[in-house]
Amino acid sequence: MDVIHRVTPQNLPRCAQRIGKHATRESSGAMLSWLGVNLYLFIDTFYWYEEEESFLYTRVILGSTLAWARASAVCLNFNCMLILLPISRNLISFMRGTSTCCRGPWRRQLDKNLKFHKLVAYGIAVNGAIHIVAHLCNLQRYHWSQSAQAEGLPAALSKLGDAPNESYLNPIRTFHTNTITESLTTIAGVTGLVLSLALILIMTSSTEFIRQVSYELFWYTHHVFIIFFISLAFHGAGRIVRGQTPESQLQHNVTFCRDRYAQWQTVAPCPVPQFSGKEPSAWKWVLGPVVLYACERMMRLWRFQQEVLITKVVSHPSGVLELHMKKRNFKMAPGQYILIQCPTISRLEWHPFTLTSAPQENFFSVHIRVAGDWTEALCQAFGAEGQASKELWSLPRLAVDGPFGTPLTDVFHYPVSVCIAAGIGVTPFASLLKSIWYKCESQTQMKLSKVYFYWICRDPKAFEWFADLLLSLETFMSEQGKAHFLSYHIFLTGWDENQAVHIALHWDESTDVITGLKQKTFYGRPNWNNEFRQMAYAHPGSSIGVFFCGPKALSKMLQRMCRLYSSADPMGVHFYYNKESF
Repeated sequence: MDVIHRVTPQNLPRCAQRIGKHATRESSGAMLSWLGVNLYLFIDTFYWYEEEESFLYTRVILGSTLAWARASAVCLNFNCMLILLPISRNLISFMRGTSTCCRGPWRRQLDKNLKFHKLVAYGIAVNGAIHIVAHLCNLQRYHWSQSAQAEGLPAALSKLGDAPNESYLNPIRTFHTNTITESLTTIAGVTGLVLSLALILIMTSSTEFIRQVSYELFWYTHHVFIIFFISLAFHGAGRIVRGQTPESQLQHNVTFCRDRYAQWQTVAPCPVPQFSGKEPSAWKWVLGPVVLYACERMMRLWRFQQEVLITKVVSHPSGVLELHMKKRNFKMAPGQYILIQCPTISRLEWHPFTLTSAPQENFFSVHIRVAGDWTEALCQAFGAEGQASKELWSLPRLAVDGPFGTPLTDVFHYPVSVCIAAGIGVTPFASLLKSIWYKCESQTQMKLSKVYFYWICRDPKAFEWFADLLLSLETFMSEQGKAHFLSYHIFLTGWDENQAVHIALHWDESTDVITGLKQKTFYGRPNWNNEFRQMAYAHPGSSIGVFFCGPKALSKMLQRMCRLYSSADPMGVHFYYNKESF
């Protein structure tokens, strides 16, 4: 007999444990695959250098640090090959738009491209540190083997190269030298120093604190990656790590001759071994991604040349600038974003902004909030913040690259979607709600049957530019008999005493005193446990997409709610979390 358990709001959390495994399975799989490849490359290369006969004499001097240096170098090459792929925006957008590629859960992994980019950067940093430490040890061992205390085979090997027709094994040719100074006279030493400094500069300027305080600093220092890849391509050209040549191995049997080093000149089967450096291979690893990324930048340069016509400029409260633009052959989807450059402010900086217009409109628009030097300069250039409005012909020129896909483009792929915005994070959902308007007006068939919209905001003035859209949508849905289609909840988290009195005096009016909507504004923060419990109870057996744009702390909470209130039953309700990020 089958036992059927009735799902209620009270017992939902108890049946919500296993979905965390499903929700994170793909992410864990991708991360484990990356770790697995790194581990395989490291171990395989390590043991090859530990056992390869051509490097036996090199190991006599260096020991196992040779294998540590070479294994970390291969992992460095692998991660440097990957680092550019997640930030190739056109490639990511193409893969998202290809229905035969990356469907379902794996498609959502494309939306975590920046997380993977950071993960690979950490891999480069870790392997770079191992590589540096190992080579510092190698330099000291090379140096010691030239000392008077060195004896036996290490000393004999280090002396090779002093006589004519001999190739050297030890790049440190005398004990009376400084190893660091000596290394900086080589290609490997100079490029290694440049690589280290570039990596330190890029990673330290990429911290969240730096990006929030000075995005421009982050932007400019990140372009040191050009110097990084050029140095990487030439790093191995010096061929400092040397092994026995194949021709020498045929004439000089190391197993027989290693203990007869004193007789190498006289014993016929043991001629003096010859050595050569290993051919550099880093450029082979990174050539493909570098060419791909170069094409990406060339495409951006081509788009930079295309004319962008500014048709409307609106200055909203709370330091928000609205721009309407037109561009030939510009096609977009709800939730996508573009990169904007203003050559008057900076000819190098491109900044991402989500589109707030719908695909059905004959223009595209963005809403830009003042948050940094660049956006402040842009708003001033366009006559915002209480300045006198300017004629459209006198406005600075803008360049636009994109549009590019984001997780929000998947809103229409779910029967139920939950859209949650905090502050200016509401901008991606403006495009979505407008698109819903047009689809309902044209009676387009949609898989999407229910939308929950949450907006948490601190400043009441921020509601002004968005409330008109909500009011129009509310009226239209009511007239079409689809009032149930959109359920929206607006939360105000900041107010002063005068505003509180004003709200209290007008509480009984039919429309909200702040937004003018029939749906009243909530004061305080949402109780997400209650909200998710009610949605799960209202849509049993549904796949619910949760889309968020806002701060990291709230993102973590919502992700936890999605895991908590998803059913362990494959046929039950499942929440799928998607975070908007650039």
